[in-house]
Amino acid sequence: MDFFERFVGLYNYWIVIILMMAGFYIVMASQNLIKKIVGLSIFQTSVFLLYISIGKVRGGTAPILTGEPEIYSNPLPHVLILTAIVVGVATTALGLAFVVRINESYGSIEEDEIHKLDEGT
Repeated sequence: MDFFERFVGLYNYWIVIILMMAGFYIVMASQNLIKKIVGLSIFQTSVFLLYISIGKVRGGTAPILTGEPEIYSNPLPHVLILTAIVVGVATTALGLAFVVRINESYGSIEEDEIHKLDEGT
């Protein structure tokens, strides 16, 4: 198997890496609090894709016992990701609620302006 076939065969991991680094960059480079929350959501989605990719078993079937020996896929990573998606939506909503309150208190959602206003009081 040459390099190109291995590269194409692992495309989902490359997508995970690209999304993870994009989300990380948005969180680190942006001063806007909403952009930071969007970056965290992108990063979180890449982690979901990583765990789903790891949980896949080539040639595996659903773990339903039929009496014949088969290769089974473990459903636990997928179930945990469903739970993580619910928690992620809740934390994103909470973060956005905090941004609304910060905007009401400081009149801005830019991190550097909030620090300047906080030091001045």
